[in-house]
Amino acid sequence: MGTRTADETEATTSGAEAPEANGTGTEAGEAAGAKDDQETAAAVTGEGAEPDEPGGEEGPFGVGQGAGALVSAALGLVSLSGSWIGTVAGAREQLVGQLRTSTSASVATQIKEVYGDAWHTTALWGGLFALAALVVGVVVLARPAFGAPGRAQAPWIKSAAWAGVVLGVVGLLLAVLKYTDALLGLPSA
Repeated sequence: MGTRTADETEATTSGAEAPEANGTGTEAGEAAGAKDDQETAAAVTGEGAEPDEPGGEEGPFGVGQGAGALVSAALGLVSLSGSWIGTVAGAREQLVGQLRTSTSASVATQIKEVYGDAWHTTALWGGLFALAALVVGVVVLARPAFGAPGRAQAPWIKSAAWAGVVLGVVGLLLAVLKYTDALLGLPSA
C-alpha cells in the first residue's frame, strides 16, 4: 500500500473520482492512504522541509561559540569585581612590602611599598582578566567570518560576546586607571 509509485497513485486517484462506478470505493481510500503515507515519509526524512535551525542536519552548531561568549562575559565580570588570584597576589605583595620596609623608613616609602605595590598588583591582575575577556569576545564575534558561509550565529551568542567585549573594555580601562593612580591613587604623606 505504501510502496506505490507516482504513476500508480495517479491511476488510483483518477479512478477514485468515480468510486460508485466500481461499486466499492476502496480504491479511493487506498489512494488517500498512499498519499498520507508519502506525506508522512517526507516529514520523517525531512524531504522538502526546511530545517528549523541553521545546520540542523550536521549536529549542534555554535556550542563552542556559545561557551566562548559566556566565558568572555564571565571574565569581564571577574575583571571588574576582582579575582581570587588578584587578591592573593595583592596580599603577597603587601607582605613582601612589609618585609622589605624598615621601621625607620619614611611614611611615604611605607605607604608605597606596603599598599601601593599591592594596589598595582591587583590592578594588573584585573587588567589581565579584562584583556582575556576582550580577546575571547572578539574571537567569538569574528568566528563566523572564518566558518561555513550561510550559517548564522545565534543572537544570544552575539549578545553574550558583546557583553564580554564591553565588560573587558571597561575592566581594562579601570585597570589602567588604577595602575597609573589616576583612579583612587595613594594618599600623599
